[in-house]
Amino acid sequence: YPQTSIPLVCSGSGASARFTKLICGLSISATLNLHADQTDERLSGLFEQLSRVSNPVMLRATENRIWEIWLEHENIDVQRLVTLGTEAMNRRQFPEALLIFSQIVENFPDFAEGWNKRATLYYLVGNTDASIEDIKRALELEPRHFGALSGLGLVYLQQGKLALAEEAFLQLITIHPNSPSAQDNLRLVREQRAVNVI
Repeated sequence: YPQTSIPLVCSGSGASARFTKLICGLSISATLNLHADQTDERLSGLFEQLSRVSNPVMLRATENRIWEIWLEHENIDVQRLVTLGTEAMNRRQFPEALLIFSQIVENFPDFAEGWNKRATLYYLVGNTDASIEDIKRALELEPRHFGALSGLGLVYLQQGKLALAEEAFLQLITIHPNSPSAQDNLRLVREQRAVNVI
């Protein structure tokens, strides 16, 4: 994957200085052979548990543990940048969040959660085509990513591509069969498809 970067001035002060400093250090650490979240051996057992658990409390606990592992990275700066990017996105500081997430995926293209985070950002700003591209990249790296599959279904639903939305939610249910939101979204898509047929 091409290693391109956005030109930055690696100095300054203010609120953005903390993430600028981290970003400027990525090009050096990116040459290290670091494992990415989705390769963690603990995930297999957790996904097996996710497919069997129906108790809502246990289900949420298993989901949260999977998310925690997906967000892990051996490079602490990457984890900090994900946090900063998410905070910026939650504050609706979208240009800042885009800069952070883009630097993550460009320097660490094998980190699935970087792509998923940027896909979420693109969805929030209305760039659904870019969101789909990033979701697909995340799913190439982690086909079990139920967050990415849910996002893919929602984007297709927004675009009116109901067959593709249904396909995404069905894939999600094979991985996360007891997800209430997946079942609800699948039902919604099928109802809309039925209305369109009439």
